Amino acid sequence: MARILIVEDSPDNMRLFEAVLRLHGHQIVGLPDGDNLLPTLEETTPDLVLMDIQLPGKDGFTLLHEIRQSESKALTVIALTAHAMAGDESKALEAGFNGYITKPIDVTQFPHQVAEALEGPI
Repeated sequence: MARILIVEDSPDNMRLFEAVLRLHGHQIVGLPDGDNLLPTLEETTPDLVLMDIQLPGKDGFTLLHEIRQSESKALTVIALTAHAMAGDESKALEAGFNGYITKPIDVTQFPHQVAEALEGPI
């Protein structure tokens, strides 16, 4: 299956995301913030990045910009966020995210959303 990098500062959310995706055969690499994002991308060469927008230090939009300026610029990056207000999804997509998944996740739909993201934008 796929190697997925998850950037998520909530330990509880990280454990849930990892458990659900590992049950579907994915290999998971987790980061609690974006401090080591670019080196981790180079070391792990993930197939997909799921990234929280609200992170300590640099936010997801800043980190996405860094990815798009790096060697990993073509990587599929999905916003994984509690931002579910009108306009938030379009803001994320306009910023360059390839897709948008809201938290809390629906554990029955999450694996399908990730599978769709691996095939192309959701």
